[in-house]
Amino acid sequence: MKNLIDGCIKGKHLARKELFHKYRQMLLGICLRYARDKAEAEDILLEGFMQIYTKIGSYSNEGSFEGWMKKVMVNTAIDFFRRNRKENTHQNIDDFPELVSPDFDALNQMSAKDILTLIQIMPQGYRIVFNLFAIEGYSHKEIAEKLQISESTSKSQLRKARIWLVNKLKSSYE
Repeated sequence: MKNLIDGCIKGKHLARKELFHKYRQMLLGICLRYARDKAEAEDILLEGFMQIYTKIGSYSNEGSFEGWMKKVMVNTAIDFFRRNRKENTHQNIDDFPELVSPDFDALNQMSAKDILTLIQIMPQGYRIVFNLFAIEGYSHKEIAEKLQISESTSKSQLRKARIWLVNKLKSSYE
């Protein structure tokens, strides 16, 4: 792995190509969670690899290289979202009454592919916050900083994402 990293640092085409082919599927999976569709995910993936190639010299050999690349890819997806969002909605979580029953359990009946498809069609603001909170493990404070929104907007978007998911699941299984 060190030779591959060193080759990428030196700008060697074959090393970059090998890195891309070795990790593209894993990193595309991350991109698919943030994108509306496969084409958008592939755009994010390519931007992410450009960031990896550019920043690979800053990898400190502490922790997993795969983990470092995943973080770069998530940050690239966030940047992509920021550049392409149409409007920034600021709504307080207290403005939304409970719309769904929390005991609905259709997720246990779905495949990972079905869940990914639902995440991809989720409205963009919901999708980004849902991924960062539920999958990546960021706090609302961290999400707010990354997306340049308020913490209450992050909480509101997560709540709406959950409601949206449950409503989609209910309509799919009724």
